Amino acid sequence: MVEIISIRFKNGGKEYYFNPNGIQFQVGDGVIVDTARGMEYAQCIRGNNMIDEIELTAPLRPVVRKATPEDARLMEKNREREKHAFAVCQQKIAEHGLDMKLVSAEYSFDGSKILFFFTSEGRVDFRALVKDLAGALHTRIELRQIGVRDEAKLLGGLGICGKPFCCAQFLEEFQPVSIKMAKTQNLSLNPTKISGTCGRLMCCLKYEQEAYEDLVKNAPKQESFVETPDGAGTVAGINLLRQTAQVRLESDPESPRTYHNCELCVIRSGKGKRPEGYVEPPLEELARLRRQDDSAPGQVTEEASLAAAIEAAFPSRVRQPSAPAEERAGGQAGRRNRHRRPRGEGGEARESAPEKPAPERREEGGDYHRRRRRRPRGGGGKGQG
Repeated sequence: MVEIISIRFKNGGKEYYFNPNGIQFQVGDGVIVDTARGMEYAQCIRGNNMIDEIELTAPLRPVVRKATPEDARLMEKNREREKHAFAVCQQKIAEHGLDMKLVSAEYSFDGSKILFFFTSEGRVDFRALVKDLAGALHTRIELRQIGVRDEAKLLGGLGICGKPFCCAQFLEEFQPVSIKMAKTQNLSLNPTKISGTCGRLMCCLKYEQEAYEDLVKNAPKQESFVETPDGAGTVAGINLLRQTAQVRLESDPESPRTYHNCELCVIRSGKGKRPEGYVEPPLEELARLRRQDDSAPGQVTEEASLAAAIEAAFPSRVRQPSAPAEERAGGQAGRRNRHRRPRGEGGEARESAPEKPAPERREEGGDYHRRRRRRPRGGGGKGQG
């Protein structure tokens, strides 16, 4: 086991391990370290801790010392000098007519060297520019060409999601991103929607790629010929996140239905017609493919999804299960009697005489109307004599 501390030279930069050299550091402390570029000022992002030597890729360099308030003031002075050097360099680039875009300027900790970062579509001959800058700034000059993704990392900004760039916040190294990732995730291939501010594909396409690759393994391909609990058909659409597929049945091609992936039996994968000599099994046998879990029915419709979303958002608006017919009838009769019951003094209900039933009158009337309905009619709408 080896004792180390983790430091970072700039926000969003790579994390480096250094030997604390017997000094205790806390998160946020300034650190002076010796690097290939000379003495550098860094910030501690992880205090003293022990790690296995196997995790180290190179020998540890020791920390020179803990930063003092004078070191912090020197860093602030270097930031002011960087602004002046940036303006001078831009002026010299315009005078020489070079096809390059200046991104930033950085002074070393001791001020003995200044490093300029720039972008360009091709190679640039800046030897004359270096001579002019050395004569104007009276220090060592170094120019370094970077890519557009490194430019976005240095400058920072907000992405289309409204949050700061991932590369400027926590990404230590750029991961390769391809257009195949956008196709796998069923994203629009419009370059303006899947490209970042730097003009390259967004780094966040890499985050969920492994999850989508696992979902694709269990999903049927587009235009596959499959068997469903309701018959055979062709896959017309796939929803990887829901693990469902939209199938156009041969028996009803105008109304596609949605099934879970476990309910489908692939007969021919990919684009292809109905296999020759294929005989569709009876529906009783195909019904075995239907999911048995009632809580997660196999057939998913847009109406059911919308109803579930409304129920989750507005639980108070969901109607309670209806009571049996006898209870509803009793409740309605009780409500009618309660509203019609006369009230006496003191709010007490007065007893009323029971109503006289008239079964003969109702039966006669019922028979009379039934006889009228059964009476045949002749021409002109009048009954025959």
